[in-house]
Amino acid sequence: MRLESETRAPLLGVKGWAIFIAVGLFLVVAVPLLNALPPSSPVHVPDYLIPLLGKYLCYALLALSVDLIWGYCGILSLGHGAFFALGGYAMGMYLMRQIGERGVYGHPILPDFMVFLNWDSLPWYWYGFDSFAFAMPMVILVPGLLALVFGWLAFRSRITGVYFSIITQAMVFALMLAFFRNDFGFGGNNGLTDFKEILGFNVHAPATRMGLYIASAVALGAAFLLCRFIVTSKLGRVLLAVRDAELRVRFLGYSVTAVKLFVFTLSAVLAGIAGALYVPQVGIINPSEFSPAQSIEIAIWVAVGGRATLAGAVLGAFVVNAAKTWLTGVAPEMWLFFLGSLFIAVTLFFPAGLLGISSQIRRRLARRPAPALAVEAKDA
Repeated sequence: MRLESETRAPLLGVKGWAIFIAVGLFLVVAVPLLNALPPSSPVHVPDYLIPLLGKYLCYALLALSVDLIWGYCGILSLGHGAFFALGGYAMGMYLMRQIGERGVYGHPILPDFMVFLNWDSLPWYWYGFDSFAFAMPMVILVPGLLALVFGWLAFRSRITGVYFSIITQAMVFALMLAFFRNDFGFGGNNGLTDFKEILGFNVHAPATRMGLYIASAVALGAAFLLCRFIVTSKLGRVLLAVRDAELRVRFLGYSVTAVKLFVFTLSAVLAGIAGALYVPQVGIINPSEFSPAQSIEIAIWVAVGGRATLAGAVLGAFVVNAAKTWLTGVAPEMWLFFLGSLFIAVTLFFPAGLLGISSQIRRRLARRPAPALAVEAKDA
C-alpha cells in the first residue's frame, strides 16, 4: 500500500513545484543577472565561474541518468562514463570540423592531429560532423545504440547485480584503451581540443559561455521532469518491482528485459547529452573520460545525494564536485582520501544520502520515548 501511495503521487506536489521553480529561476535568471553586475558588487558572479557551474550542471544530469537506473531499477552501471564520453566526442568532432583553416597547420578539412599523423584523408566516420544538424542526432544515437546493443545482450542473458557492474567496467575500460590509440582517429591521448566556435559563435566569449550554461540548466530541468514523470507512472511502479523482486515480476508476465532495456537506453541518452554540453564548456575531451574511476565516482555522487530521489543525485553531484574543486586546489593529495571517507561514512551512517538525513533523524527521535513517559515507566 505504501508503494502504491508513493508512486501514484502527482508529478510534483505544490512544495515540489515551488522548489523546482525557485531553483530553476535562480539558475536561469538570477545567475546571469548577478554575472551582469559590476565586478565591484559583492554579489557579482565572475565570468570564470560560469563554465564551472555549467560543468556541475552537466555532472548533475549525468548523475540523474545513473539514479534513474540504479535507484529505481536496481541496475548499477559502473561504466556510464562511456556514454557521457561518447556524447562528448560527438560534440567534439563537430567543434573540430568548425576550426578549418584556423588550425595550427591550416588544413581546410583535416584536424591538426590528423595532419600531424600524416593522414591523407578524413575517415568516413567523420563525414557529416561539419553540420550541427548531423552532429546533434549523433550525440543521442551513438550512446543510445551502444546501450541498446550492450543492454540487450546483457539483459537477455539475465546478467544482474555485481556481474553486470563488472562487465560495464570492462566495456568502459576497453573503450578507453581504444580511444587512447593514435590510429583510432580521435586524437589519441590528447583527445580533441583547441575549439574555436559553435554555431558561428566564439566558444570562448562570455556570452557564448553563458548561453551554454543556460542550455545546461534547461537540459537538466527537462531531464528531471522526464525522469520524475517516468518514476511516478505505471512504468515507474514496474521499475521498482523489478528492483525489489525481479523474479516475481517475470512470473506476473512482464517483459523484464524490455523494461530494463528501455530505461538503460534512455539513461545512456541522457548521459550522452550531458557529455555534449560538457565539452564546449571545458574546451577538451580526451580518453580520460572513459576511465573506470570516473564511472565509479558517478555512483558515489548518487549515493552521497540519496538513491531513488532524483533530486538527491543532483545534490550529490554538486556537493561532491564542489568539494573536489576546493580540495584539489588547497590539498590535492587529500582528495581521494576525502572521497573514500565520504562514501564510507554515507554508506555506514546515512544510507539514504544527504536528502535522507532529516527523515532519518526524525525517525530516530520518534522512536525515543517522551521524557514524561520515560520517568513514569522508570517509577513503575
